[in-house]
Amino acid sequence: MIKTPKNEEKSAPKKERYFEARGGRKTAIARARIYPKGVGLTINDKSVTEYFATFRDQVVVNAPFELLKIADKVRATVHVSGGGIHAQADAVRNALARAIVEWDAESKKRLRKAGFITRDPRAVERKKYGLKKARRAPQWQKR
Repeated sequence: MIKTPKNEEKSAPKKERYFEARGGRKTAIARARIYPKGVGLTINDKSVTEYFATFRDQVVVNAPFELLKIADKVRATVHVSGGGIHAQADAVRNALARAIVEWDAESKKRLRKAGFITRDPRAVERKKYGLKKARRAPQWQKR
């Protein structure tokens, strides 16, 4: 075992502990990190109001924090990609809820009851050959 002087051990930078989780909706994927120290939420290095312009999406993203009343106790960073803007908002909510459960397991019951833990499985149905869309058939002609 190699011994190091005590002052070298103290000078090494401490890594900030975080809790990470992944969430999704349709083709949108979000990766959220929750830091127990600090306050705020950033999405792709922007504030929530910058990234999500509509009030509906801002409410959706902040829902797990509002439900548990922990918005002023934690800091979160999220990276989201794919899908549309509404699907991204739902993916961020899903990722944040799962990260909160990693941090505080007792909150899982309340988040599950609100429907934030489970990924919404609905996605676009594929187009079938011979049809115009997934189920829309060409107009029938009598003659």
